[in-house]
Amino acid sequence: MRPLMIVVIVFFWAMLLFYSLLTLAGVIQRSSKRKSVILDHYPSIAILIPAHNEGVVMKDTLEAMTKLRYPGELNVYVLDDHSEDETASIIQSFSSLFARIHYVSVPPGKPTGKSRVLNYGLSITESDYFLVFDADNQPEPDAVIELMHAAETTKDAAGAVGYVKTINADQNLLTRMIAIEFQVFQLLMQSGRWKVFKAGSLAGTNMLLKRSVLEAAGGYDPYALAEDAELTVRITAMKKTLPVVHHSHTWEQEPETMKTFIKQRTRWLTGNLYLLEKSLHEWSYWNGKTFIYSMQHVLTYFFFVVLLLLSNYWFVLGLLGFTVPYFETPLLLLWFLSYVVYTAQILSAMVLENAITPFNVFVGMIMYFTYAQLFLILLLKSGSQYLWSRITKTTISWDKTKRFKKGETL
Repeated sequence: MRPLMIVVIVFFWAMLLFYSLLTLAGVIQRSSKRKSVILDHYPSIAILIPAHNEGVVMKDTLEAMTKLRYPGELNVYVLDDHSEDETASIIQSFSSLFARIHYVSVPPGKPTGKSRVLNYGLSITESDYFLVFDADNQPEPDAVIELMHAAETTKDAAGAVGYVKTINADQNLLTRMIAIEFQVFQLLMQSGRWKVFKAGSLAGTNMLLKRSVLEAAGGYDPYALAEDAELTVRITAMKKTLPVVHHSHTWEQEPETMKTFIKQRTRWLTGNLYLLEKSLHEWSYWNGKTFIYSMQHVLTYFFFVVLLLLSNYWFVLGLLGFTVPYFETPLLLLWFLSYVVYTAQILSAMVLENAITPFNVFVGMIMYFTYAQLFLILLLKSGSQYLWSRITKTTISWDKTKRFKKGETL
């Protein structure tokens, strides 16, 4: 038992120091001054928007697309994947008024999902770059041009990735916690990792890529439910970089009910488990900077879960008055430090976003006991689902995230 606990404690301190370093680096990177850039030539861009039954949000999305500022050739292709609501009619009404907006009906095919739709969109368009937005996104007018500036001025860049913000953060407590989580992700996993390792990662939306790079990579993996994470690793294996542009903003809607949240995050985690399995079979996923992403998956889906379970176990034992084992480091102190680091990351992100309010601070203080614990449930659900798919040799189908009307009563 003692050797096992020593290993756990060593990994705990290593993770604590690693995430503390990324937090500090993220603060530095996010606080740095923006450089003024003007390109001699602005390459052509095809914006691809996969859409399936997006009538609730499509009008707002396309209105945002009409306001984008870009000096070069810019076309918006909305890829309608057999919508059964008013999605098609909304797109067609915009395409009749705005020359840059195009309606595309995607033919049927297997497997279903975002990756297959994007591969089709790439096959019927021609441009130097392509840029992906989800169907509920409302990018700010300069979002595209900021991404292009970074992509064209960064050495070995495959493209660039921007910042995703939550448009319905004030809807309820769940959306507020998701918004805070996204702030931490942008600060910690994106800005910090870019500052330290020059290793950005695709976020699934508000991401710009060179068409030639994706073609060399073989396109999207149609079986990847977390297509952004999977593609990030392959691009990194090609020794390409993905600069993080924290001042390129898009606003998107997040799940407003626990049922929708669990379905979305189960898909995300299942996709990442697929990537984790893939990394165990391919050496290229551990070569060079790809090691950073593969190790992150191991830390997140194994060591983090173990430490979270153990920290909960020690905490409950302590509350109930049981004697907690004492090694070179008090175990309750480890739990306390994990809470401190987790909460410090949240508060740091709030400061950078100018989002410090009494309510936000309160939410940040309770997220470790509430929101973070949902990860255990989600991983159990996605893990069992993924294991069953491997046993039965079936493909897990794409599960679209439900959209909500503004002010919809839940």
